[in-house]
Amino acid sequence: MPQPISRLDEIDRRNFVESLAKTAFGLSILPVAESLFSSAAQAANSSLAPAKKAEHVIYLMMNGAMSHIDTFDPKPDKEEGGETKAIQTSVSGIQIGEHLPRLAEKMNQLTVIRSMATETGAHEQGRYLMRTSYKLIGSIRHPFLGSWLTHFEGRKNRNLPGSVIIGGGSRHPGQGYLSAELAPAPVGDAATGLQNTKPPKYLNEKNFEKRRRLIGQFESSFRRKYQTTEVEAYTDYYTEAVRLLKSPDLVAFDISKEEDSVKESYGKNKIGQGCLLARRLVEKGVRFVEIEHGGWDNHNNIYDSFSSRAGQLDIAIATLIDDLKQRGLLSKTMIVLSTEFGRTPRINANAGRDHHPGCFSAMLAGAGVKGGHVVGSTDEIGKAVEEGHCYPQDLNATIAYGCGLPIKKEILAPNGRPFHIAHEGTPLQNVFA
Repeated sequence: MPQPISRLDEIDRRNFVESLAKTAFGLSILPVAESLFSSAAQAANSSLAPAKKAEHVIYLMMNGAMSHIDTFDPKPDKEEGGETKAIQTSVSGIQIGEHLPRLAEKMNQLTVIRSMATETGAHEQGRYLMRTSYKLIGSIRHPFLGSWLTHFEGRKNRNLPGSVIIGGGSRHPGQGYLSAELAPAPVGDAATGLQNTKPPKYLNEKNFEKRRRLIGQFESSFRRKYQTTEVEAYTDYYTEAVRLLKSPDLVAFDISKEEDSVKESYGKNKIGQGCLLARRLVEKGVRFVEIEHGGWDNHNNIYDSFSSRAGQLDIAIATLIDDLKQRGLLSKTMIVLSTEFGRTPRINANAGRDHHPGCFSAMLAGAGVKGGHVVGSTDEIGKAVEEGHCYPQDLNATIAYGCGLPIKKEILAPNGRPFHIAHEGTPLQNVFA
């Protein structure tokens, strides 16, 4: 495995790449440049795979720890259930929280995992574990699933990155110890798309090419002085960034091209527009899109905003499912909804729910996932898992299994330590039809 560029010590690599970008464009395209890679060799996959392999994943991370009791694991007639009522779904015997009526109608297309559990109640550590299957430690950074998917399956569209993160924070693990060419492209806001992709008005094509030639002259002397794979890789990123900027597929990042009726159907809010952008990216061949959506850390007055926030999520996911199905993409796109941990059954003195790693819920749809299926259960108040424990590494193993990735394959990090895609996780094979 290549030495990760994050270990580059010989030069100030960030200043190098940024200066090249600024020379050509008069602005920084570093977020684009660092998120692309030259190529990904196809690797032999494990024979462990479902009948219908997912080609894409849309992963919705509910930042802040979404309450399981108020969404997918309601506890009607219990004091701990709070103000949330349970509603019947399209599948007999399965109820979910009243804030998700559209998803209740689509329960026959969903699998809900009610037996998620984790070992940490700290947000950053919890999200890191959910994304990588490993604990957050200072000595190494582990890859998230999007980089693994691109690493093993390659990039479907040569002009677009293999993975994209919408609304993610700076502490996202990204490609971890894998080569920097597998880093996800960051999109801060779906409404504005990929930033720094348009040249200033004064820079026409002729002047742009003139600047590129000038950069080439600087590159030649720089490469002679610093003959490392890292320098070569960052030069390649610049080439890849320019290719994206000139590609007609760049329009995939621009949701303004959608009809107003489509944008309205998803919801004109961050999660709705994030799901719309995810559909556009998957449609153009991006392998993995993660949408991070915050606001779930409800220690105080949980019911003041919960219905509105959950309602936006409900509409966005339901519309995404319909849209993907209409376009023939649902059968090869896995949708995953999760969060870093759950919230306490007991309502606290501030009318909120506190951190609770003991149990929470996740949801899957599309790409061969069973419909009308519930995995595991919690006790009568939603405090502990009673049956079918599913840990973060098990959920990641399930996603990887659904994509046909070699979850048993041992991968060596640059320091020589062996790792697996989902650590010691076991896939829930019964999630797939």
